[in-house]
Amino acid sequence: MEEIYESEQEINNQAIVATLYEALARGNTKNVAGILATDLEWWFHGPQNCHHMMRMLTGEAIHTEFKFAPRSITPIGDEIVVVEGYEGANVYWVHVWALKDGLITQFREYFNTWLTVKELKVRPVGWPFGWAGKDNRSTVWRSQPRDLFRRSLPGLMLAI
Repeated sequence: MEEIYESEQEINNQAIVATLYEALARGNTKNVAGILATDLEWWFHGPQNCHHMMRMLTGEAIHTEFKFAPRSITPIGDEIVVVEGYEGANVYWVHVWALKDGLITQFREYFNTWLTVKELKVRPVGWPFGWAGKDNRSTVWRSQPRDLFRRSLPGLMLAI
């Protein structure tokens, strides 16, 4: 069995993102603002009427309008944290947060979309294009929406 060890940075980033969701659930805008960079980069994929997180973070919506209850919070390397949640049969979301120096600097939201996160690696000079050795595994995270297994949703791949 292969053991996976998380770095201290991964654990810290996971805790920061968990704190963000806890603060959002309580409507604690001061704590939320302290976690986000002032120049947060934002990207959204999903139906136009589902900009729930943007509305919450910008103050357009109150914290009870949509409940983001994470089912998993997974650090990937020292800069990325992936959060997955699903609410009933019709709502599935994935959030990908990038952190630097304890602040969230980038946010990608996928609403009702399957997501596969792949790590791109530079192929060493002289190695064949099809090389797939033990250390060349590129999929680092994949959607696991248990409640939606019969539902057809668009799928995207995020390269980090």
